[in-house]
This record gives sequence, structure tokens and C-alpha cells, in this order.
Amino acid sequence: MSRPATAWRDPKRRLWLLGTLVPPCMPLAGYGLFLASGHGAWLWTQPLFIHLVLPLLDWLIGADRSNPPEEAVRRLEDDVYYRAIVALYVPLHYGVFLWGLWLLATAELALVDQMGLALSLGAVGGIGINAAHELGHKHPAWERWLAKIALAPVAYGHFCVEHNRGHHANVATPQDPASARHGEGFWRFLPRTVLGSLRSAWAIEARTLARRGHEPWHWGNQNLQAWSLTLLLWSACLAWLGPDILPWLVLQAVYGISLLEVVNYVEHYGLLRRRQADGLFERCRPEHSWNSNHVVTNLMLFNLQRHSDHHAHPTRRYQALRHFPQAPQLPSGYASMITLAYLPPLWFAVMDPRLTAHYGGDLTLANRMP
Repeated sequence: MSRPATAWRDPKRRLWLLGTLVPPCMPLAGYGLFLASGHGAWLWTQPLFIHLVLPLLDWLIGADRSNPPEEAVRRLEDDVYYRAIVALYVPLHYGVFLWGLWLLATAELALVDQMGLALSLGAVGGIGINAAHELGHKHPAWERWLAKIALAPVAYGHFCVEHNRGHHANVATPQDPASARHGEGFWRFLPRTVLGSLRSAWAIEARTLARRGHEPWHWGNQNLQAWSLTLLLWSACLAWLGPDILPWLVLQAVYGISLLEVVNYVEHYGLLRRRQADGLFERCRPEHSWNSNHVVTNLMLFNLQRHSDHHAHPTRRYQALRHFPQAPQLPSGYASMITLAYLPPLWFAVMDPRLTAHYGGDLTLANRMP
């Protein structure tokens, strides 16, 4: 006999805090261990955690396919505890970001140690883009503005415009710069998606403002609003710490952006929505996103790996996202798969057979390179 929805409790309720607390704390822990041991390798803590420790934990702890009962979803989504967790990530990110830049400008660190610390800050920023993703889909204006603030350190403020109104409309089609194609390696995908997303975000806002009788350079342009936050933040950092901090600002932003885009690469690789008789693409279904139920990475990324339900219900909050058995499944969590994606021959060896099996051996049904 199933438990009534009123008696159901989220078994991961307290564990979701790990996604807010662990990423910002890793650079702090790494610096503390560096001071205690004198070994600069500890300043590389965050990239090592993402690419080595998280995949190992996913393998050890495994997956969880359980879903909340449908009757409990409304109560689960209305619980302010969950949105507070995501919102808390933003001030923690800013605190670590400013502290790390100060160390880069003032501490006596070898060049390789500075690089490790900057990449650790970029990793916090990359996961911060995921927090912005969760906030940017929600209706309250304060959450959407907090998403823009979260994107300012990595200079990717147009993401909210392109992702919400571009990617979600064009996902798993050749028109989407964020949907990777069969046979397209990550390093070929990266410049295409970065430039394509930028062009798409500008075109979306230009059309929106034109309908209101405004030019694209109007202050109502959400891209300009978000980029202005980056300009203000970076200018303040340069005024505070001097021009020598600029290369580290750029490096942490580039790494953070690459983490976002490699996740985009993984999420829809080779998947294609079919054209209908009217020339339009079919509606996005669970079959158009690669999913994973590996527990640890889902906790770190606010359930992002249940990506099919996110595309079906973009405003549904992370704690209520569901597993769909018909969605194609990755062999491991995103942490493992993004590392694999950096090595295209290994990626193709692992994922192309899965893509082929998904389409019953007929790759003409896949989103392929032209």
C-alpha cells in the first residue's frame, strides 16, 4: 500500500544543501590545505573534485530512479526551503570569487598555483551558471534578477535569454547552437555554441524590443542589463586589485563557460526532433535529452541530470523533477561524461553506439553533422 502524499517526505531534503555548500567551500579547503602543507597542488582542488572525485562518488553511490508522488509535487514546489538553497549559492559564490581574486593579487603564489586557484574559482562560477539556470526559469522577478547577478562573474549574462527563449524552443534541432550533432567533437562544438548563442540572444531581444517600438540598444534589452552587471563587477575588481588581475578574471570566466557548454554538449548529443508535415518540428519529448539518475552529481547540480522533465516543465523546481524510463540514459553522471567529452575519440567510442541503439540502428534519424 502506497504512502499518502501528505505523509511523503523528501529523503534528500537536507542533502540538497551539499550543492550549495560544497562547490564554494572547495577552494577555501584547498587554500587551507595549501597553507598547512605548502603543496600548491591543493589549489587545484575544485577541478580535481569535478573531474575525478565526483565520477568516483557517482560510481560508488550509484543511481536513484525514484520520483516524488504526483500528489506531493505542489507542496514540494511551494516549500521555500528549496528556493532558499539555490539563492544562497549566489552570495557564497561572490564571497569566494572576491576572496580568491584578492589572493591572486596579493599572495605569493607560483604561476601554476595561481592557475589552479583561478580554475577553482571558474569551477565555482560554472556551477553558479547552473544555479542561474534554476533561478532564471522561475516567475518571480527577484529570482530572474538573481540569475543575472549569478552570471556576472563569468560574463555570460546573455545565457538566460538564449537558454529560456532560444534553446528551449529549438532544442534537438539543427537550429539550436546548444544541441550537439552526431560526429561533432566538443572542441568543434564549443566555438559554434558560444558564438551561436550570443547571436541568438541578441536577435531574440532585438525582435522583442522591435515589437515594443524600441531599438536593440534600449536599456530594456536584457542582454545589456546582464552585461552591465559584469562590466560593473569586473571594473570594481580592477579598481580594487589592479590590472594584473585581468588575466585571472578571464581565465576563470573561460573555464566556467566551458563547464556550462560541455554540459550542453552532453545533454542533447545527436538527438533530433522530427519535422512534421506542416514543416514544424515535433514537440520536445523525453527522448530528446540524455538523462542520468546518479545521485551525487544530481545533488551538486540541483537535479539537472533529469533534463527531460526540465524541458517538459521548464518552471518546475529541481526537487520535483522526475525520471522518465523512456528517456535515453547516460552510462554515468554528468561529471564523468563531461570529462569524457573533452576527449572526442573516447566520447565517440562510448556514446555513438548508444545513439545508434537509441535510433534502432538508423542514424539518419539523428541530428548529424551537415
